[in-house]
Amino acid sequence: MVNTEVNLCGVRLKNPVVPASGTFGFGVEMAGCYDLNVLGGISLKGTTRDARFGNECPRIAETPSGMINSVGLQNPGIQAFVEQKLPMARKCFSGALIANISGFSVDEYVECCAKADAAPETDIIEVNISCPNVHGGGLAFGTSAKAAAEVTAAVKAVCRKPVFIKLSPNVTDITEIARACQDAGADGLTLINTILGMRIDIKRRKPVLANKYGGFSGQAVFPVALRMVNQVAHTCSIPIMGCGGVASAEDVIEMMMAGATAVQVGAENLRNPFVCKEITEKLPTVMESLGIESLTDIIGIV
Repeated sequence: MVNTEVNLCGVRLKNPVVPASGTFGFGVEMAGCYDLNVLGGISLKGTTRDARFGNECPRIAETPSGMINSVGLQNPGIQAFVEQKLPMARKCFSGALIANISGFSVDEYVECCAKADAAPETDIIEVNISCPNVHGGGLAFGTSAKAAAEVTAAVKAVCRKPVFIKLSPNVTDITEIARACQDAGADGLTLINTILGMRIDIKRRKPVLANKYGGFSGQAVFPVALRMVNQVAHTCSIPIMGCGGVASAEDVIEMMMAGATAVQVGAENLRNPFVCKEITEKLPTVMESLGIESLTDIIGIV
């Protein structure tokens, strides 16, 4: 019998499959569709200090083999997250709960991460320094090694639980940012977030998205994500959650061979809400067909 279990900084996951933040709500939204406990973990919807309505509509655009979104971090704020959303998620899910935190200043990151860390339901903190859909925050920290390190060190000073920094692909050299985060004390890394993209309505002669640009995700970005995960895995020694275009059990295997310990599934959840369940069900069969007894044996073998 194959072993699908993985370990993220002491946090046990029964399998590496994790719905990515922003594509699975706060978990409870999907609890009526299937038993969420088949999953290894859930990265919950991104949270900021204050409640946010998000960007103006339209904020979703389809594109071949993917989509572009400019939701803009719509969320109820950190207090509602720790007091309501986290307890509700824990009631329907016993696996790893990952609190995804965004901010517009170092102080905001610190405040939100400290509150998420203190919540008993939280297992891992995921610090999003890579959101391309808000002005003045997120991506501004993720494109500078110095700024990324500053946020990482500040957050680590107030957190006892593992801290993963979510990186942006919208940089010249992602390994430079990754090294800076590792040197500043990050326990792990998540990559990649979305690639900045655009669609134009040629009949209206205007951008499809109200925000003009948005985050491009979906199966089309998988080769880019795989390359970046592999580059960072050869540069850093801390665990990686691979993300970007994952849509099948085979993709999970490939991402782990590139260097990921766990694998997040993002845009595909919006196309097929049952994809994470389907991947967990198929994963043992794919492992057997490839002669893989334990997933830990293939992490970073390429």
